[in-house]
Amino acid sequence: MAGDVLVFVEQREGSIKKASFEALTVGREVAAARGGSMSAMLVGSGVAALAGEAARFGAAKVFVCDDAKLAAYSGDAWAKAAKVCAQESGATLLLFAHTAMGKDLAPRVATHLGCGLVSDATSVHATGDDVHAKKPVFAGKAYKEFVGSGMTCVTLRPNAFAASESAGAGQVVNVAAPETDILAIVKEVLAASTNAVPLQEAQVVVAGGRGLKGPEHWKLLEDLASAFGPGVAALGASRAVVDAGWRPHGEQVGQTGKVVAPPLYIAVGISGAIQHLAGMSTSKYIVAINKDAEAPIFKVANYGIVGDAFEVVPKLCEAIRAIRG
Repeated sequence: MAGDVLVFVEQREGSIKKASFEALTVGREVAAARGGSMSAMLVGSGVAALAGEAARFGAAKVFVCDDAKLAAYSGDAWAKAAKVCAQESGATLLLFAHTAMGKDLAPRVATHLGCGLVSDATSVHATGDDVHAKKPVFAGKAYKEFVGSGMTCVTLRPNAFAASESAGAGQVVNVAAPETDILAIVKEVLAASTNAVPLQEAQVVVAGGRGLKGPEHWKLLEDLASAFGPGVAALGASRAVVDAGWRPHGEQVGQTGKVVAPPLYIAVGISGAIQHLAGMSTSKYIVAINKDAEAPIFKVANYGIVGDAFEVVPKLCEAIRAIRG
């Protein structure tokens, strides 16, 4: 149907990513507004067991492309599998989370389907058969709304939408993996093990800049992040800090790093260059700590503390721990 929506459900090692639950919620709401239904697609190996999770968030159907050769993510192979799922579903709107995988996969799928793509949307709604997707442009200085009337792919910024459950039928439709024309199959992925909360999924991001004076002072931010409790906060960094070699590139927030939109963003010793603001300005609440009262970061902050981070942050840690009991 013209009003049907299909959501790509991202999973890693048998666990669905939080951003995909957000995408399922958006898909369910948009499909209802268009008089259609929302379906989900799962691609990988051994993923059929996750169909029930997609149904919990409103999927009427779950298109499952389960094959051993799809065990590890391959943009080439998964895009072709997703194309088959999309064609089987008949949906005219495809939603992806704007994660590392979603950013790689969505353009490939859009190319295969010959349709338009809106990336990093922070708002999606329907008017009749049209889909309206809004996204930041010009490094976050403005927003632009795109209107799609035919087949459209959209990636959704993680944490910009709330996830909510609403059970769907969850009818499983098995889809055969493409047998030919797969140019690349990933055999093995070697990844560094870490128990850290993924930056784009964290409820709280604690980010630091040159105001911390050196990498040896990052323990200050680690203490602040840990004060919120396990599994809540992640560490971020400005580009200047990453370029100086203080922190790994995976923690960089900004136009050339990761774009985050957590419920709470704490900027410590960050002046607020436009490149950095482009990566965090859509956070729900922004707290800035900087001893320069004229720092640009205060223009976007909901709350600002003018003071020395080395004095303010320890007291903030104490207050957070006291509140948590």
